[in-house]
Amino acid sequence: MQITGLLLSWQSGDRMAFDRLMGIIYPQLYALATRSMRQERPNHTLSATALVHEAYLRLFSAKIEWQDRVHFLAVAATTMRRILVDYARELKSVKRGGQMKVSLDAAEWVSASSASLDVEGLISLDDALQRLLKQDKRKAELMEMVYFGGLNCDEAAAVMKVSVATVNRDLKLAKAWLKYELRSIEPQYTE
Repeated sequence: MQITGLLLSWQSGDRMAFDRLMGIIYPQLYALATRSMRQERPNHTLSATALVHEAYLRLFSAKIEWQDRVHFLAVAATTMRRILVDYARELKSVKRGGQMKVSLDAAEWVSASSASLDVEGLISLDDALQRLLKQDKRKAELMEMVYFGGLNCDEAAAVMKVSVATVNRDLKLAKAWLKYELRSIEPQYTE
C-alpha cells in the first residue's frame, strides 16, 4: 500500500515521492536486473546495477498511469528488457558479433539454463514479440511480465485485470506463437 501511495503521489507531481519510492523498491528492481543479466552472455559490459540505473532514468521520464507495485515492476521489467535489446542492436551495428543468452523457460525449443542465442537471435526474439504486440497486445504483455519480468500468474492476472486461467491460456498460446515465429532460429549451445 505504501508503494501504491508513493506511485500516486509521484504521478501527481511530487518528485520527492519518486525518491522515496526508489529507496523502497530498489532491491526489487535490482533482483529483476540480476535475473535479466543472468540471461545475458558472461562478458556483458552492463552490470545489474547499470541496468537498474538506466531503467531508473527511463522510468523517471515516463508518463505512465501507475496502478500499483505489481504494475510498476511489470513496466520496469519491460524497460530493462528493452534496454538490453537496444544494447544488442547497437552491438550488432558496431561490433563483429557475440553471444547473448535468451531464456523462455517454458518454451520447449530452448533449454533453460544453457541455451543462448547470438545477437541476431535476441533481436529476432524482440522483433517477434513486437509482431505479437501488434496482433495481440495482452499476450505480448503477459510474455514480458511473466518470462522477462518474473511476475507470477496471479500478479500478471492482477495487472491485466483478467483471471489466472486466462493468463495461463494466453501464455500457452503466446509461447506456441513465438515457437512458430522463431522456428528458424537454432539455439547455439555454449559450455
